[in-house]
Amino acid sequence: MANDLQLVGFRVGQQSYGLPIGAVREIVRPPQITAVPQSPEHLAGVMNLRGRVVPVVDLRKRFRLPVEPSPSNRVLVLALGEKLVGLFVDSASEVLKVGQNEIETSPRLFGEDNETYVCGVAKHQGRLVILLDAEKLLGAKIFLQLWVKVKKGWREDEGLLKNFGIVTEE
Repeated sequence: MANDLQLVGFRVGQQSYGLPIGAVREIVRPPQITAVPQSPEHLAGVMNLRGRVVPVVDLRKRFRLPVEPSPSNRVLVLALGEKLVGLFVDSASEVLKVGQNEIETSPRLFGEDNETYVCGVAKHQGRLVILLDAEKLLGAKIFLQLWVKVKKGWREDEGLLKNFGIVTEE
């Protein structure tokens, strides 16, 4: 239908999640991820994506679940403006088409808290899919936390910092 919402479906733990297909640039097998010293706990590290350094957030850690590496792990690469951010998930394998009438929006579910990154729940083929707001999930506060330590530790790499919109000044 014309009013269907297309989502990238993925799993973290036993739960299914969805992000709007327009927010996901690509899905890749996890490459080598380099740890960033003194970074927030949910930052898995950074990865090299065709010459670009991309921060990777481990959603298991972000959702306070135990980490369980698996061959089915994937990284969803999100485009937030001109910046790229990776989400490390347990698996990602489907595009979901969900009708507007199958979505329960979060204000009715969780109160009027606009800071939550859960924007609704979709009923899709007999299961519930938690709909996430990528910008709130990786909001400005969290994004700054990811890169404050990077700015201090990698000050000499001006190109990397500018890639993430961080301008260094002496």
